[in-house]
Amino acid sequence: MGFQKQKYAEGEFSSPIQQYHMLKVRARRHASLPVLDVARLSLARSFSSAVITSYWKAVGKKAGVTWDIQALGLSLPALTGDASATAHELGLLVASFPVEDAGYLIGSIYTVMLPDAMRSEMGAYYTPPPMVSRLLDLAGKAGIDFRTCTAVDPACGGGAFLAPVGLRMLRETTRKEPSDILEDIVGRLRGIELDPFAAWMTQVLIEAALLPLCASANRRFPQVVTIGDALTHDEIGTYDLVIGNPPYGRVKLDGEMRAKYARSLYGHSNLYGLFTDLALRLVKPKGAIAYLTPTSFLGGQYYKALRKILAQETTPYAFDFISDRNGVFDDVLQETILVAYKVGKSRKKAAVSMIVPQGIEQAQIESIGTASIPTDGSPWIIPRSAADTSRIGVLSKMPVRLADFGYQISTGQLVWNRHKPQLRNTPKEGLLPIIWAESVTAAGFSFSAVRRNHAPFIELQGQPHLITKKSCILLQRTTAKEQERRLLSAVIPQAFIDRTGGVVVENHLNIIYAPKEAKVSPEAVSAILNSKAVDRAFRCINGSVAVSAYELEALPMPTLEEVVEVEALLKREASAMEIEKKISSFYEREAR
Repeated sequence: MGFQKQKYAEGEFSSPIQQYHMLKVRARRHASLPVLDVARLSLARSFSSAVITSYWKAVGKKAGVTWDIQALGLSLPALTGDASATAHELGLLVASFPVEDAGYLIGSIYTVMLPDAMRSEMGAYYTPPPMVSRLLDLAGKAGIDFRTCTAVDPACGGGAFLAPVGLRMLRETTRKEPSDILEDIVGRLRGIELDPFAAWMTQVLIEAALLPLCASANRRFPQVVTIGDALTHDEIGTYDLVIGNPPYGRVKLDGEMRAKYARSLYGHSNLYGLFTDLALRLVKPKGAIAYLTPTSFLGGQYYKALRKILAQETTPYAFDFISDRNGVFDDVLQETILVAYKVGKSRKKAAVSMIVPQGIEQAQIESIGTASIPTDGSPWIIPRSAADTSRIGVLSKMPVRLADFGYQISTGQLVWNRHKPQLRNTPKEGLLPIIWAESVTAAGFSFSAVRRNHAPFIELQGQPHLITKKSCILLQRTTAKEQERRLLSAVIPQAFIDRTGGVVVENHLNIIYAPKEAKVSPEAVSAILNSKAVDRAFRCINGSVAVSAYELEALPMPTLEEVVEVEALLKREASAMEIEKKISSFYEREAR
């Protein structure tokens, strides 16, 4: 095939996947040469088209055909000799992988060469093959019959899903004649893509994946990909299966679009939320939706309308959390999930699993348990580990919330970069302390302002709304699932506040306060929030790095009587272990 393995400097041969990553780094280096984003986009397309052309010729040779690749229809700049050689080598290398992998391998080259801002704006991230295969399996378990189903990917990117769907249709067909099989698959497969280059790539890669069938039928694969924005199309049709990895990212809608998707919107809109609403419109009765998306819709306030309509119109069939968010998509740190929904209502609980990627070829599936989904739009409480499963039933039966103790939640009032001229590094009369997130530690409250740009004081200019004058609970607003604790709170002492007549709390902290007299002390509430049991409960609700007021307000809490027990332990200075054990007992009861 003309492809030779490259040696490491140490003299060792590298594996194909190692060679791929080395060439991918080289491709990114080529893309960094143009200064302007427009030039970089053109270079990314030119380079990727050269990769695809090389790949096409290699798979065509295997299939015994000499057909020309489909015309792109875009004017692209010529590559340098080095870039052309790298692209050719990449195409030959990709042809040595299974055909199902081509969409991801080539699509990842394209996106990694795009300017960062453009890639983020497009929400373009390609799906690793094990995730695609697993999502197809989940669709099958949700009732999709690949021998007969129709399928659409409304944001089909580089064909990471459509080509494998076509191959699954081919593998499960009962037809005998190649021409009949080809006609059948063409009639059941559809893709829509906004980016004309990615749409061309999808069409080419579908045909490349099914090239042996096309060769046997002596027929080219007809066009099944439409260039356009699926969100604005009104004549897409309906399908048994809506599948894909829709683009992510906040988007500003005009009046017409906001009216069209009003039923699933609350506040800010995200592209993947809109595509989830679209999927509900495209899927047939008794059909299925199989998506890979961020997990933020599981508990975020902006998705409560979407959760409600999903729960009312479908039965969530499976949730697969992806364990390694850093290694799944290039430059994406959001936690992601595979979700399958079956249209129609049933009492079946959703299966919950953890999918552990092992390179780009394999993934391990670990069963966690099951989950029942509320229909009122409230956060979905879903176990993140097998140990959480037994707690889910208890959490769903805990009606008490922070509000029942007299507490409300707000965000720290100070957005520091809007008040730069007022920040001060040295104390003097009339200045107030700024409380940054670093002041909330595992050991409690400790005034600190040592991080970059964190001035310790501010000089207010008639801005009383920024001042906090009463002791309250401060809780960090941003934590990651990899941290030992997602909830990190501390009580700011009244004595500290009184020394300066008030403090100013920065925006990366939540303020949990009692506008009137609270039923329980802030120290008791903080102890509960800092416990391992409540941390696990929060992880079963939260789907992002943000610790939002909305999710804290929805967090199941012990009863008033149980919190009073915690207060008693604090007053007699019980050990941390004894307090932790007591709080855990509230969340581990089989019946309440």
